Amino acid sequence: MDGRKQRSTRQQRAWYWYDWANSAYVTTTATVILGPYLTSLATNAACPELAEGAVCSTPVSLLGFGVLPGAVHPFLVTISTILTTLALLLVGVIADRSPHPQWWLGGLAWVGAVAASAMFWLAGDNWELGAALMIVANLCIGASQVIYDGILVRIASPDDRDRVSSRGWALGYLGGGLLLAVNLGLMTGYEALGISYGLAIRLSLLSAGLWWGLFTIIPVLGLRSLPPRALEQLGHTPSARPNPLRQLAATFADLRHYPQTLLFLLAYLFYNDGIQTVIGQSSLYAQLELGMSTSNVMITFLLTQFVAFGGALLFGRVAARWGAKRTVLAGIAIWFGVVSVAYFLPGGVFGALLALGAAIGLVMGGTQALSRSMYSQLVPKGRESEYFSFYQAMERGTSWLGTLSFALVFQFSHSYRLAILTLVLFFLVGGVLLSRVRMREGIIAAGNALPKVL
Repeated sequence: MDGRKQRSTRQQRAWYWYDWANSAYVTTTATVILGPYLTSLATNAACPELAEGAVCSTPVSLLGFGVLPGAVHPFLVTISTILTTLALLLVGVIADRSPHPQWWLGGLAWVGAVAASAMFWLAGDNWELGAALMIVANLCIGASQVIYDGILVRIASPDDRDRVSSRGWALGYLGGGLLLAVNLGLMTGYEALGISYGLAIRLSLLSAGLWWGLFTIIPVLGLRSLPPRALEQLGHTPSARPNPLRQLAATFADLRHYPQTLLFLLAYLFYNDGIQTVIGQSSLYAQLELGMSTSNVMITFLLTQFVAFGGALLFGRVAARWGAKRTVLAGIAIWFGVVSVAYFLPGGVFGALLALGAAIGLVMGGTQALSRSMYSQLVPKGRESEYFSFYQAMERGTSWLGTLSFALVFQFSHSYRLAILTLVLFFLVGGVLLSRVRMREGIIAAGNALPKVL
């Protein structure tokens, strides 16, 4: 193996670790704990005398609007997306012109990790603090992911990206699953440890923030030798960097020259919003609609994480034979079936929830990993982070159309079943749009080499 190949392999291994690092927050905090926990804090604020298991019909004030406690979390996800989208786009423009993008990755990740760790102080009825910390953490995880995804193009050839992206997602699910297992033990054995259940939840939130911050050190140090090639490829020098706002406007205008890239982004907007809403709101659905305990939900998510580890690797292998586009379309069809089945899932049947969780795990990592590598083929050279900022604005934890639909349907129907049923439209529209993306044409237009299998 020559020196360049060895360096690329080392960088790929270091790169994987950021998936491992941030997945702890995504899994333990954003997916499993924060939605129901913020709902309980908002319920304590609106209905302090409410009997356990009853639904609070008294709204809390969110930006001057009356919102039911049960809709607070999906509305907050929507708000955080709208507030952070412009920031993500600006980060992409700046990162492509930085000779050291790994330091941007680390700085954003560490600020997010501090916000995530500070969730330890959430208790009683202070849901407003939780809302602020959630917005900061979501902004940082989205912005850091822009830079992380852009680095993929620098460390992997077109033929390697499906494999490298899939391994990163797989390692992320493994890391997130391991910490979730630890927190499951903490939240089920809290009495033996002599602590309260509330403290167990808060310690779990703290552990996710610390995990995210500490393991980010590995990719930041391991990616120090990335070539500072963005400025040279774009024809700029460090002393003549364009204004980021002007460059952002130019990027929007430039998108029209890449119609297949734009069509892919539109497709991804729909089907990924469906994926993210299922992931982000499934804990609420399982606990408040199906009547499952927190421990049963955590066990289900633990199963989902480890199935997703294998699913991401499996989808990477299938894509090597079928091509990424066909494989993702098959995954979207499975997602459509998963959401349809979830609507009819009987309440209180733990086995049915486990089966659904396994089905989600099978397609969750694979569709997301391959979508990332597909998009990397459609991005113009030297503008990876800039273009990935558009992609990341629709990525995990920052989708908003799905969560807004979910929140509005619940707000007016008081039914999580009807709310989740609306998501079938996102998979249907996204799948139809993706089927019309002409990958070969888009890759050539972006000036990239064609992979052997499309």
